[in-house]
Amino acid sequence: MNKISCIITDDEPFARKGLEGYVAKTGFLDLKGSCEDALQLGDLLQRQPVDLLFLDIQMPHLTGVEFIRALPRPPKVIFTTAFEQYALQGFELDVLDYLLKPISYDRFLKAAWKARDYFALREEKKDSSTPADTYMFAKANGKLEKISFDEILYLEGMENYMAVYLENKKLIIHTTIKAMLEKLPAGRFIQTHKSYIAAIDKVQTIEGNILHILNHRVPVSKNLRENVLDVLVK
Repeated sequence: MNKISCIITDDEPFARKGLEGYVAKTGFLDLKGSCEDALQLGDLLQRQPVDLLFLDIQMPHLTGVEFIRALPRPPKVIFTTAFEQYALQGFELDVLDYLLKPISYDRFLKAAWKARDYFALREEKKDSSTPADTYMFAKANGKLEKISFDEILYLEGMENYMAVYLENKKLIIHTTIKAMLEKLPAGRFIQTHKSYIAAIDKVQTIEGNILHILNHRVPVSKNLRENVLDVLVK
């Protein structure tokens, strides 16, 4: 497996230095950058996409939680913080781990191993010669439905459920938009709004902040509009 590229973000210089030292002696991690707040991290990620973030939660300007929620497809995250009460928020965002300061190397290594196992499994799935990248199964109408990715027009989130609009029907499945983004094949779907995901090749016209897909109208939020246009208007 290739090394796991990562960035450290913490507004405390001493904490950054400590994490940099831990990464340096963990052979399967590759540090691509270190910064002090979410604004700098945003700039870094534009220039240098990475697999993993070691991200402090309580920072000036924008918290780590707010930053991750704002990204349409964030890297995997290991949160680092001195405040234990933020742990629940972190796990709601599907982060890999949560490190409470002061962080010992053995606890850091345990989190790093968790990241290594996650990326190794993902690589294994990617390399396996199965047709799983063409469809998925999801529970709908009391049974498991096979959903072909080619037939999906768009998806709409409704709390812990999603409506999947297909070419000839609509299914209601029990999942979240974040979980769905991880299941859908990269490069074929794009999040257009906090509650909507569109199939890129099904978009027929763009009118203001609306995508037209057959007779459907899919909204595009202001904060995602630039990214959506970058992907659709090549």
